[in-house]
Amino acid sequence: MEKHHRRNQLLTLAAVALLFTLLYLASRYLSDYQVRILNNTAIFVVLAVSYNLINGITGQFSLEPNAFVAIGAYTSALLTLSPAEKQLSFIIEPIIWPLSVIQVSFIWSLLAAGIVTAFFGFLMGFPVFRVRGDYLAIVTLGFGEVVRVVANNLQRITNGPLGLKALHNYTNLWWAWGFAVVTLFFIIRLVASSYGLAMKAVREDEVAAEAMGINAFRTKLLAFTTSAFFEGVAGGLLAHLITTISPTLFTFFLTFNLLIIIVAGGLGSTTGAVIGAALFSFGGEWLRAVEEPMTIGSLHIPGIPGMRMVVFSIILILLMIFARNGIMGRKEFSWDWLIDRCRLARVIRGGGK
Repeated sequence: MEKHHRRNQLLTLAAVALLFTLLYLASRYLSDYQVRILNNTAIFVVLAVSYNLINGITGQFSLEPNAFVAIGAYTSALLTLSPAEKQLSFIIEPIIWPLSVIQVSFIWSLLAAGIVTAFFGFLMGFPVFRVRGDYLAIVTLGFGEVVRVVANNLQRITNGPLGLKALHNYTNLWWAWGFAVVTLFFIIRLVASSYGLAMKAVREDEVAAEAMGINAFRTKLLAFTTSAFFEGVAGGLLAHLITTISPTLFTFFLTFNLLIIIVAGGLGSTTGAVIGAALFSFGGEWLRAVEEPMTIGSLHIPGIPGMRMVVFSIILILLMIFARNGIMGRKEFSWDWLIDRCRLARVIRGGGK
């Protein structure tokens, strides 16, 4: 058993080493556009895996990610801008003290983004988890709108509708994929622990879980706060990738995209969330073609902005009709599964000998 466990750990280390080797090659040989897609993919992996923890693993249908991403993005952006840059950005009303004089490095800003967002998630959990089901979705949806409206009006903190511009482009392959790997490692370990089993028990039957001695409220709050931390970090990464943020960036549309990702990948599957994030990021770029003007024979079709999301929505509808469990269902990738498949393939090639 110990040997078996050690083998899986070595395979995991080898896979991480291979990933960062590929990232090194990508940073040297791929174009800026292709690298940007990889960065987007890593950020969506962080968002999807953390969102899946509360929606898929714990089974609480919440619609708050846009709020948490916004909190993380503003926190990280405000902490990395220099006092002089803040003075130039806040031209209508000056930024409040002490934000006007604080400047920290990128890594500390990301950690602060996660901690601040987790704090808001913790506070929000108390009123939110007094309701269940559809009511929970409505309450969290409302929270997302509250954060967006507040960001639009807190002129002396968020710069209002003008947003924050000229942020430093700190997010690169190493930061984005580094945090993606950390997030995956932490979430996988959490789900495999006794806390993760409690989350799954709450998902299956909350009343039965409480009858077995599980504190359902504390379990949901743990999942919600953990999810908020990583969504806040992802917000910081996103802010320093696109280098400009404003309240219009953090609408329900962002939450809708994440919902597509985790449903398509398979609710409750961390592996499915990763696959869904990758398909969404790369698929979104491939589907840009449907927004371009096309000529088929004598028929000219003008470009239609937003057609990608129409196609995504149609794919989601078809998925819900023909494959409701998504790509992975609730299954997870494991080295044992891969080794068994390799052995089976070798047996088939050898004619069953």
